Amino acid sequence: MTDTRAPIIVLVRPQLGENIGKAARAMLNFGLTEMRLVSPRDGWPNPDAGPSASGADIVLEKAKVFETTADAVADCAHVYATTVRKRGVTKPVVTPAIAAQETVAVQGRTAILFGPERSGLETDDVALARKIITVPINPEFGSLNLAQAVILCAYEWSKQADGLASPTESDAGLPAPQAELDAMIAHLYALLEARGYFFPEDRVPATKRNLRTLLTQPGWNSGQVKTLRGVLAAFEKREDFRK
Repeated sequence: MTDTRAPIIVLVRPQLGENIGKAARAMLNFGLTEMRLVSPRDGWPNPDAGPSASGADIVLEKAKVFETTADAVADCAHVYATTVRKRGVTKPVVTPAIAAQETVAVQGRTAILFGPERSGLETDDVALARKIITVPINPEFGSLNLAQAVILCAYEWSKQADGLASPTESDAGLPAPQAELDAMIAHLYALLEARGYFFPEDRVPATKRNLRTLLTQPGWNSGQVKTLRGVLAAFEKREDFRK
Protein backbone atom coordinates (compact mmCIF):
# COMPACT_ATOMS: atom_id res chain seq x y z
CA MET A 1 0.00 0.00 0.00
CA THR A 2 1.33 3.44 -0.92
CA ASP A 3 2.27 5.78 1.89
CA THR A 4 0.40 8.90 0.82
CA ARG A 5 2.70 11.03 2.97
CA ALA A 6 5.66 10.01 0.86
CA PRO A 7 6.58 12.59 -1.79
CA ILE A 8 6.31 11.74 -5.48
CA ILE A 9 9.59 12.33 -7.28
CA VAL A 10 8.97 14.05 -10.61
CA LEU A 11 11.83 14.13 -13.10
CA VAL A 12 11.11 16.85 -15.63
CA ARG A 13 12.50 16.19 -19.11
CA PRO A 14 15.31 13.89 -17.90
CA GLN A 15 17.96 13.33 -20.53
CA LEU A 16 19.79 10.10 -19.77
CA GLY A 17 18.32 6.74 -18.84
CA GLU A 18 21.36 6.15 -16.66
CA ASN A 19 20.48 9.17 -14.54
CA ILE A 20 16.88 8.04 -14.19
CA GLY A 21 18.15 4.70 -12.90
CA LYS A 22 20.46 6.37 -10.40
CA ALA A 23 17.62 8.56 -9.18
CA ALA A 24 15.46 5.44 -8.71
CA ARG A 25 18.22 3.85 -6.65
CA ALA A 26 18.50 6.96 -4.49
CA MET A 27 14.74 6.95 -3.95
CA LEU A 28 14.46 3.32 -2.90
CA ASN A 29 17.41 3.67 -0.52
CA PHE A 30 15.17 5.91 1.56
CA GLY A 31 11.80 4.28 1.03
CA LEU A 32 10.41 6.27 -1.90
CA THR A 33 8.87 4.33 -4.78
CA GLU A 34 6.72 6.75 -6.82
CA MET A 35 8.52 8.27 -9.77
CA ARG A 36 6.91 10.33 -12.51
CA LEU A 37 8.67 11.29 -15.73
CA VAL A 38 7.80 14.34 -17.80
CA SER A 39 8.70 13.94 -21.48
CA PRO A 40 11.95 11.97 -21.03
CA ARG A 41 14.23 12.88 -23.89
CA ASP A 42 14.97 9.32 -25.00
CA GLY A 43 11.51 7.92 -24.35
CA TRP A 44 10.41 5.34 -21.83
CA PRO A 45 11.19 2.62 -20.92
CA ASN A 46 14.90 3.23 -21.36
CA PRO A 47 17.30 0.24 -21.41
CA ASP A 48 20.04 2.27 -19.71
CA ALA A 49 17.97 2.88 -16.59
CA GLY A 50 17.85 -0.68 -15.26
CA PRO A 51 21.58 -1.32 -14.74
CA SER A 52 22.05 2.05 -13.05
CA ALA A 53 19.14 1.40 -10.69
CA SER A 54 21.12 -1.46 -9.11
CA GLY A 55 18.03 -3.42 -8.14
CA ALA A 56 15.55 -0.58 -7.64
CA ASP A 57 13.39 -2.16 -10.34
CA ILE A 58 10.13 -1.55 -8.50
CA VAL A 59 10.62 2.20 -8.91
CA LEU A 60 11.25 1.93 -12.64
CA GLU A 61 8.39 -0.52 -13.20
CA LYS A 62 5.91 1.77 -11.46
CA ALA A 63 7.20 4.97 -13.13
CA LYS A 64 4.51 6.92 -14.98
CA VAL A 65 5.12 9.16 -17.97
CA PHE A 66 3.39 12.53 -18.52
CA GLU A 67 3.53 14.99 -21.38
CA THR A 68 3.68 18.12 -19.24
CA THR A 69 4.75 19.04 -15.74
CA ALA A 70 1.25 20.32 -15.01
CA ASP A 71 -0.18 16.91 -15.89
CA ALA A 72 2.35 15.16 -13.64
CA VAL A 73 1.36 17.15 -10.55
CA ALA A 74 -2.34 17.60 -11.25
CA ASP A 75 -3.36 15.37 -8.30
CA CYS A 76 -0.85 16.87 -5.86
CA ALA A 77 -1.82 19.47 -3.29
CA HIS A 78 1.77 20.36 -2.40
CA VAL A 79 4.42 20.90 -5.06
CA TYR A 80 8.05 21.79 -4.45
CA ALA A 81 10.57 22.79 -7.12
CA THR A 82 14.26 22.09 -6.59
CA THR A 83 16.51 24.85 -7.89
CA VAL A 84 19.51 26.91 -6.85
CA ARG A 85 18.77 29.70 -9.32
CA LYS A 86 16.28 32.54 -9.27
CA ARG A 87 13.82 31.91 -12.06
CA GLY A 88 11.85 35.12 -12.21
CA VAL A 89 9.23 33.86 -9.77
CA THR A 90 8.81 34.70 -6.10
CA LYS A 91 8.24 31.65 -3.93
CA PRO A 92 8.92 30.71 -0.31
CA VAL A 93 12.29 28.96 -0.10
CA VAL A 94 12.88 25.99 2.23
CA THR A 95 15.56 23.40 2.84
CA PRO A 96 15.03 19.68 2.14
CA ALA A 97 14.67 19.16 5.90
CA ILE A 98 11.88 21.70 6.24
CA ALA A 99 10.12 20.34 3.17
CA ALA A 100 10.27 16.84 4.66
CA GLN A 101 8.75 18.04 7.93
CA GLU A 102 5.95 19.72 6.03
CA THR A 103 5.33 16.68 3.84
CA VAL A 104 4.62 14.30 6.71
CA ALA A 105 2.38 16.81 8.47
CA VAL A 106 -0.02 17.82 5.68
CA GLN A 107 -3.00 16.21 4.00
CA GLY A 108 -2.83 15.48 0.28
CA ARG A 109 -0.06 14.25 -1.98
CA THR A 110 3.28 16.01 -2.33
CA ALA A 111 5.44 16.19 -5.44
CA ILE A 112 9.05 17.32 -5.72
CA LEU A 113 10.18 18.53 -9.13
CA PHE A 114 13.72 17.95 -10.44
CA GLY A 115 14.84 19.52 -13.68
CA PRO A 116 16.87 18.29 -16.66
CA GLU A 117 20.49 17.48 -15.96
CA ARG A 118 22.00 20.34 -17.95
CA SER A 119 19.66 23.25 -17.42
CA GLY A 120 17.44 22.52 -14.43
CA LEU A 121 13.80 23.51 -14.20
CA GLU A 122 12.42 26.20 -16.45
CA THR A 123 10.54 29.20 -15.08
CA ASP A 124 7.17 27.73 -16.09
CA ASP A 125 7.97 24.55 -14.15
CA VAL A 126 8.95 26.47 -11.02
CA ALA A 127 5.79 28.56 -11.34
CA LEU A 128 3.70 25.44 -10.74
CA ALA A 129 5.28 24.91 -7.34
CA ARG A 130 4.08 26.27 -4.02
CA LYS A 131 7.62 26.43 -2.64
CA ILE A 132 11.23 26.13 -3.73
CA ILE A 133 13.67 23.66 -2.19
CA THR A 134 17.30 24.63 -2.17
CA VAL A 135 20.40 23.82 -0.12
CA PRO A 136 23.37 25.90 0.99
CA ILE A 137 26.00 25.09 -1.57
CA ASN A 138 29.41 26.31 -2.64
CA PRO A 139 28.69 29.46 -4.72
CA GLU A 140 31.77 28.75 -6.81
CA PHE A 141 30.60 25.21 -7.63
CA GLY A 142 26.86 24.82 -7.31
CA SER A 143 26.43 21.79 -9.54
CA LEU A 144 24.56 18.77 -8.17
CA ASN A 145 23.80 15.83 -10.41
CA LEU A 146 20.26 14.50 -10.58
CA ALA A 147 20.73 11.56 -8.23
CA GLN A 148 22.50 13.74 -5.67
CA ALA A 149 19.62 16.18 -5.64
CA VAL A 150 17.09 13.37 -5.27
CA ILE A 151 19.00 11.70 -2.46
CA LEU A 152 19.17 14.92 -0.43
CA CYS A 153 15.40 15.20 -0.41
CA ALA A 154 14.78 11.47 0.01
CA TYR A 155 17.14 11.25 2.97
CA GLU A 156 15.52 14.15 4.77
CA TRP A 157 12.10 12.61 4.23
CA SER A 158 13.29 9.26 5.58
CA LYS A 159 14.29 10.92 8.85
CA GLN A 160 10.70 12.06 9.32
CA ALA A 161 9.07 8.80 8.22
CA ASP A 162 8.22 5.79 10.38
CA GLY A 163 9.30 2.25 9.66
CA LEU A 164 12.63 2.85 7.94
CA ALA A 165 15.73 1.11 9.24
CA SER A 166 18.01 3.20 11.40
CA PRO A 167 20.79 2.52 13.89
CA THR A 168 19.36 1.38 17.21
CA GLU A 169 20.66 1.08 20.71
CA SER A 170 21.06 -2.66 20.21
CA ASP A 171 23.23 -2.05 17.14
CA ALA A 172 25.69 0.01 19.13
CA GLY A 173 25.55 -2.19 22.22
CA LEU A 174 24.27 -1.25 25.63
CA PRO A 175 26.39 1.25 27.57
CA ALA A 176 28.82 -0.44 29.92
CA PRO A 177 27.89 -0.25 33.63
CA GLN A 178 30.23 1.87 35.71
CA ALA A 179 31.48 -1.21 37.56
CA GLU A 180 32.70 -2.78 34.30
CA LEU A 181 34.44 0.42 33.29
CA ASP A 182 36.08 0.81 36.70
CA ALA A 183 37.30 -2.79 36.58
CA MET A 184 38.87 -2.23 33.17
CA ILE A 185 40.63 0.93 34.32
CA ALA A 186 41.87 -0.79 37.50
CA HIS A 187 43.16 -3.64 35.32
CA LEU A 188 45.11 -1.17 33.20
CA TYR A 189 46.47 0.65 36.25
CA ALA A 190 47.75 -2.64 37.71
CA LEU A 191 49.56 -3.57 34.52
CA LEU A 192 51.14 -0.12 34.24
CA GLU A 193 52.19 -0.04 37.89
CA ALA A 194 53.90 -3.43 37.53
CA ARG A 195 55.93 -2.03 34.66
CA GLY A 196 56.97 1.20 36.36
CA TYR A 197 54.83 3.42 34.17
CA PHE A 198 53.67 5.74 36.95
CA PHE A 199 56.66 7.98 37.53
CA PRO A 200 57.48 10.35 39.14
CA GLU A 201 55.39 9.62 42.21
CA ASP A 202 54.01 13.14 42.61
CA ARG A 203 52.50 12.93 39.11
CA VAL A 204 50.73 9.61 39.65
CA PRO A 205 47.29 11.02 40.60
CA ALA A 206 47.27 13.40 37.62
CA THR A 207 48.41 10.67 35.23
CA LYS A 208 45.69 8.32 36.45
CA ARG A 209 43.07 11.04 36.07
CA ASN A 210 44.24 11.67 32.52
CA LEU A 211 43.99 7.98 31.71
CA ARG A 212 40.51 7.74 33.22
CA THR A 213 39.39 10.79 31.24
CA LEU A 214 40.73 9.25 28.06
CA LEU A 215 39.03 5.92 28.70
CA THR A 216 35.67 7.36 29.69
CA GLN A 217 35.27 9.89 26.88
CA PRO A 218 34.06 7.54 24.12
CA GLY A 219 31.19 6.05 26.13
CA TRP A 220 32.34 2.45 26.06
CA ASN A 221 29.78 -0.31 25.65
CA SER A 222 30.11 -3.70 27.33
CA GLY A 223 31.52 -5.39 24.25
CA GLN A 224 34.25 -2.78 23.88
CA VAL A 225 35.19 -3.10 27.55
CA LYS A 226 35.45 -6.89 27.21
CA THR A 227 37.62 -6.48 24.12
CA LEU A 228 40.08 -4.18 25.87
CA ARG A 229 40.12 -6.41 28.93
CA GLY A 230 41.06 -9.25 26.59
CA VAL A 231 43.93 -7.15 25.23
CA LEU A 232 45.17 -6.43 28.74
CA ALA A 233 44.89 -10.09 29.68
CA ALA A 234 46.96 -10.98 26.62
CA PHE A 235 49.72 -8.68 27.88
CA GLU A 236 49.62 -10.45 31.25
CA LYS A 237 49.86 -13.87 29.66
CA ARG A 238 52.78 -12.73 27.56
CA GLU A 239 54.63 -11.53 30.65
CA ASP A 240 53.86 -14.76 32.51
CA PHE A 241 55.22 -16.74 29.57
CA ARG A 242 58.49 -14.80 29.66
CA LYS A 243 58.91 -15.59 33.32
